[in-house]
Amino acid sequence: MSLRALSVIGRSALLGALALGLSGCGALDSLGFGGEPEAPNTQILRQNNDGAAGMNAAARPAGTVTVNAFLWRAALDTVTFMPLVQADPYGGVILTDWYSPPATPSERFKVNLYILDAALRADGVRATVFRQELKSGLWTDAPVTAETGTQLEDTILTRARQLRQQSAAPTN
Repeated sequence: MSLRALSVIGRSALLGALALGLSGCGALDSLGFGGEPEAPNTQILRQNNDGAAGMNAAARPAGTVTVNAFLWRAALDTVTFMPLVQADPYGGVILTDWYSPPATPSERFKVNLYILDAALRADGVRATVFRQELKSGLWTDAPVTAETGTQLEDTILTRARQLRQQSAAPTN
């Protein structure tokens, strides 16, 4: 055998051993090679009257919006001053990042909003507010009254009703 043929065989053997070693630790699966293809997750997380709200992307009919558009828009309008981490209009989830008001830089807030229904209802939105205070250079959790989340929900509902009225008003 020539030196070149041995080099090709050696490289092939090295690649084969490398692939065999990687397949044992699951690295090839994470790269998309080998393993069983994952079945789409079709579990229904939350279901409303129309049977679609809260379903994950694999189970949701294509092109459908499953949360109330007025609640969604009102929720975004209400937390527009805070940086967003996630905004999922199909699942009805809005997560903000920490925000420190300019007047009180030693405290910060984070809000999780959930649009729970495709109808504009008083119980169609849930708000969870988190608060932290800066003490000795470390952010520590601080209590938030339950009334804070309720006030935020009421603000969103009021804005959603305004948006609905504006959309129903005749345009001249």
